[in-house]
Amino acid sequence: MERYLTTVLGSMLPFASPLYRELSYKMIEKLAQHYGNDSRIIGWQLDNEPAVQFDYNPKAELAFRDFLRAKYNNDIQLLNDAWGTAFWSEAYSSFDEITLPKRVQMFMNHHQILDYRRFAASQTNDFLNEQCLLIKKYAKNQWVTTNYIPNYDEGHIGGSPALDFQSYTRYMVYGDNEGIGRRGYRVGNPLRIAWANDFFRPIQGTYGVMELQPGQVNWGSINPQPLPGAVRLWMWSVFAGGSDFICTYRYRQPLYGTEQYHYGIVGTDGVTVTPGGREYETFIKEIRELRKHCSSRETKPADYLARRTAILFNHENSWSIERQKQNRTWDTFAHIEKYYRTLKSFGAPVDFISETKNLSDYPVVVIPAYQLADKELVDKWIAYVKNGGNLILTCRTAQKDRYGRLPEAPLGFMITPLTGNEMNFYDLLLPEDPGTVMMDGKEYAWNTWGEILNPPTDAQVWATYKNEFYEGSPAVTFRKLGKGTITYVGVDSHDGALEKDILKKLYVQLNIPVMDLPSGVTMEYRNGLGIVLNYSDRPYTFNLPKGGKALIGTTEIPTAGVLVFSM
Repeated sequence: MERYLTTVLGSMLPFASPLYRELSYKMIEKLAQHYGNDSRIIGWQLDNEPAVQFDYNPKAELAFRDFLRAKYNNDIQLLNDAWGTAFWSEAYSSFDEITLPKRVQMFMNHHQILDYRRFAASQTNDFLNEQCLLIKKYAKNQWVTTNYIPNYDEGHIGGSPALDFQSYTRYMVYGDNEGIGRRGYRVGNPLRIAWANDFFRPIQGTYGVMELQPGQVNWGSINPQPLPGAVRLWMWSVFAGGSDFICTYRYRQPLYGTEQYHYGIVGTDGVTVTPGGREYETFIKEIRELRKHCSSRETKPADYLARRTAILFNHENSWSIERQKQNRTWDTFAHIEKYYRTLKSFGAPVDFISETKNLSDYPVVVIPAYQLADKELVDKWIAYVKNGGNLILTCRTAQKDRYGRLPEAPLGFMITPLTGNEMNFYDLLLPEDPGTVMMDGKEYAWNTWGEILNPPTDAQVWATYKNEFYEGSPAVTFRKLGKGTITYVGVDSHDGALEKDILKKLYVQLNIPVMDLPSGVTMEYRNGLGIVLNYSDRPYTFNLPKGGKALIGTTEIPTAGVLVFSM
C-alpha cells in the first residue's frame, strides 16, 4: 500500500487576524476529520516553510497591545520603564496608544522593536501549535511536523511544542558562490547542512529534511547544474548529522506553472531518472548495504565524545545587536561561524542549544556575543564552571538586560564574577585600516569590535592589542574558577584565525584531543560509522583510525566525495 504525507495550508500571512484563524481552523478540522483515520496517511506537514510575518493590519496592532498587556501585567508604567520611554519623551499613558513599530525606520524605539519581534514569533509558533493540536484530535496514529527554512534569527524554530518533531528545507546550489574554489557554487557551503543538523537535532532529538535539492532549481539568481556527486554528498551530510529521514522536492519536473525548470527525481517525461535522481538511488543502495555494519545510533568513539561542544544560542541576541551594530561590518552570524567552523575542523560534535538545556552535558560551552542576560543566567554559567565546565565567552556578552537596556553599572559588569575582568572601554575601527592583536608572537587583524580589558591578578592574558593608543592592553583572558575555566575573547577578528588559535590553545590546555581537518572537510560519527565529507576543491586523504575499514568510498576522497568507515 502506498502511504502519503498530507500538507495543510501554504502560507501564514495574516497571522494575527481572528477571522483568518477561524477559517483556517475550520478547514484544518475538516481535513483532519476526513484523513485522520486514513491508513494511507502517515503524517502531516503544516504550512510549507513557515516564516515569521511582520503584519501591520489593524487586528495585528490590537493583538500586539494584548500581548503587551499580558507581558507587563496590564501596568503601562512597567512597559514605560522597560522601553525607556522617558528618552525623547515617548511615554505612554495607555496601552491603546501603542502602535506597531516600523522596524526599518531610523531611531525607532529599540526595546519596542524587540518586543514586537517576540510578539511576531509567538504568533507564528502559536498558529502552528494550534493547528497541530486540532489535527491530533482526529489523527491518532499520524505524526505532525513542519519544514522550516533554517532562518535561525526569526525566533520561531522549535517554538511549537505540540509538533512531534522538527524538519527543515535545504537547497545548496542556487547561484551564490558560498563554496570553496572557482566552481564551489556547484557544491555549496560546506557548513550549510552541518549547521542545520546541529541546530535542529538538539531541539527534540528526532528531526529530518523535508526538502533536499535534487538538482537544478528555478528560483536562484543563476541556476547551475550541481557538480556530479554533490546531491549524494548532501544526502550523506544530512545522514551524518543524525537525521531520521530525507525527502526531496520534487519527484517529477513540472510541465507547467512557475517551477517548470525545477528538477525532480525524474524528468519531464515522467520516466527518465535525472542525474540527481540517480544519486538518490545510489545513496539508498549504500544505506541498505550499511545496515549490515551499523550499530546503535550513539555508538561513537571516546575521543570524539571528549570534544563534544555546545554553542549557546538565543535569536534575541541577534535581534538586539543587529539593531545597534555600532559598526557596519559587524555580523552576528559571521561572528558565531568563526567558532563553529573551527569546532567542525576539530572533528567535534557540536550542538546549538538553548538556555533550557543542561550545560553539564558538555565539556566545553561557547557563548558568542550573548548580549541579553540576567543574574539567573549568569549564575547558571558560574555553577557550570565551578563544577568543572569550560566556558568561552566572547565580546558583547551580557552587556544588556533582557529588555535590551544597559544596566546602571559598568559595562559588562554582569559577567565580572565569571571573568574577573573590568571593561575599560571598547573600540571600533575602519575596515580599510584594521588594528592588530598579538597572541603567542602571531599577529591578527581586527576592526569590528574590540574590548579593552582590565583583568584580575588570577587571570592569564592570552592576547593584547598593538598599534593603538591602548597598545599592550589585554584583549583575551583565561581564568580558572572552581574546577573549571573561563576564556574571555573581547575582540572579533577579521577572518577567524585568532578564534581558531584560541580554541586550539584551550583544547590543548584541557587535554582534549582534536583533529585538524582542512576547510571544506567535515567528519561525523553515527551508528558506529565514521563519515567524512569533502566539500573542498581538491582531493583529501584521510587516515583511517586503527582498526577502521572503508565501507563506502576510499581514503582518497575527491571533491564532492564521501568516505564511510567502520570504527
